Amino acid sequence: MTAQKKTAPKPEPKKENPKALKVTQQPTETAADAMARTSLNPTIQAALTLMDYNKHFGELSINTLVDDLGKQCELASNGDLKRAEALLMAQAHTLDAIFNNLARRAINSEYLAQFEPNLKFALRAQSQSRATLETLALLKNPPPIAFVRQANIAHGPQQVNNSAVEASRAGKSENQPNKVLEHQHGERLDFGTAGTAGFSDTQLETVGKVNRTEDESGQGASIA
Repeated sequence: MTAQKKTAPKPEPKKENPKALKVTQQPTETAADAMARTSLNPTIQAALTLMDYNKHFGELSINTLVDDLGKQCELASNGDLKRAEALLMAQAHTLDAIFNNLARRAINSEYLAQFEPNLKFALRAQSQSRATLETLALLKNPPPIAFVRQANIAHGPQQVNNSAVEASRAGKSENQPNKVLEHQHGERLDFGTAGTAGFSDTQLETVGKVNRTEDESGQGASIA
């Protein structure tokens, strides 16, 4: 009988750490530069936050989160907003559930110190739910945009439009000298002969000599 060779067991593949983030380093940058560029990536920052808030799901892969968030961002950039619409609707329902839970806590509160904060936060959650639905409505039916030419009206008879103004052409000036006062440039109007004096013109006679008193303590001056 020939003895059979025992085959060595295959080594198990190395298990990757789900929290280890893959960082691509460019040939022209250092490791610190690559980490700085990576830290500014919004999808990576969102993935780190999701890992902290979703611990009840167990172990999450940060690289899978980054890849999926990147795909959703690309869809939104291309105009596909289905995920955004679903997200807003889900958040509105969640906020409404928070409102109802806090409202029931408020009505069942025994003391005013418990009733007031519960009702306050309940109404705040209700307001946020309403605002979320309004955002969803604007996302589905965006308002039309109207481009209106704006005009600046001065206090006088002047109007200035903000549109492109054509260059003024040289021509006859509209503000010509008043033809009543000036007939032509450099030529004065003929005022004609001087008119005779009217009845209001009276001739004044010469004032007589003023006789003053010899002493300064007199009683004034008299007109002869």
